Amino acid sequence: MSLLETVNIGQKYSGKYVLKDVSLNIKRGEVFALIGPTGAGKTTLLRLLDLLEAPASGRIYFDGREVTANKSLRLQARRRMSFVLQKPTVFNMSVYDNVACGLKWRREKEAIVRQRVNQALELSGMAEYSSRDARTLSGGETQQVAIARALAVKPEVLFLDEPTANLDPLSTSKIEEVLAHIIGEQKTTVVMATHNMSQGQRLAGRIGVIMNGQVLQVGSPAGIFSTPENKEVAQFVGVDNILSGIIVNRDNELVTIDVNGNLIQAISEYGIGEEVHVLIRPEDITLAPRKDASSARNNFEGRIARVFPVGALVRVEVACGFPLLVVVTKRSAEDLSLAVDKKVYATFKATAVHIIKRWN
Repeated sequence: MSLLETVNIGQKYSGKYVLKDVSLNIKRGEVFALIGPTGAGKTTLLRLLDLLEAPASGRIYFDGREVTANKSLRLQARRRMSFVLQKPTVFNMSVYDNVACGLKWRREKEAIVRQRVNQALELSGMAEYSSRDARTLSGGETQQVAIARALAVKPEVLFLDEPTANLDPLSTSKIEEVLAHIIGEQKTTVVMATHNMSQGQRLAGRIGVIMNGQVLQVGSPAGIFSTPENKEVAQFVGVDNILSGIIVNRDNELVTIDVNGNLIQAISEYGIGEEVHVLIRPEDITLAPRKDASSARNNFEGRIARVFPVGALVRVEVACGFPLLVVVTKRSAEDLSLAVDKKVYATFKATAVHIIKRWN
């Protein structure tokens, strides 16, 4: 059953829409990540879902009841939610007292406060910092306190706005470890906004891609990253090879696409004459110094236009009648002696090619 649902909600500031026609269905107990570039509308959408703002248009349902404009129902629903800001504030008091704030504001009994605060500190990995002055904590530790404070009130929905955006890699890893532990232990519904695509993949069961105020695609991490539904999503999730072509032949599910006079084979439901985008992930392409007897249907002779290392990997640009970006390990690059202007063969399977209709 859905815990949160939006129907065509929109929001505008100064007469300009920053969110348009967003319809989402978030199930009880799931972890849902909103990914998108800075300024896409992620924080605004979180604020609407957390009922901190009323939408300019559309409807919001919580636990089966519409709460869009009813102040009493909105307040009741908000007491069942917690929100962790991108830059949380800690008060001039101990870690324990910071985490206890929400419970004390709700006038919970001291025994309940003690039990829930200690449990939240344990879950967030901050139990040993209980008596520490919260203002002396690092950025990552401050975020852990904010998460503990949010958990202490036992929310049914936990909203996280870019929980690691301002943290170093070590602190980011720690926060993700804490969140994974909480997700596994608490079974709380979590809705998080992040521009870190890998983080969304690691933590979420479903992902929504938001760009320019619109949710363009919702699906599993595997589905979002392997089969994007449009060019904008493909570009955002790192499908570097996006080629324009037209389908010129079809044999059952196997289609042939003409890309600048070169023929690429793929599996698709589209018919002859359709203008399409051909999407190929760089890691699905292999390079070889000579044409081999591979079973892959797509094999193109080309020359290396550029080689540049990125961490433990090497990105290779190949010109083979159309540009291809390939990612290989440093060891493979050394074994193949990859260098600019060297002749290579780029190979990829028909099943590694994803086809979407060309709208532009």
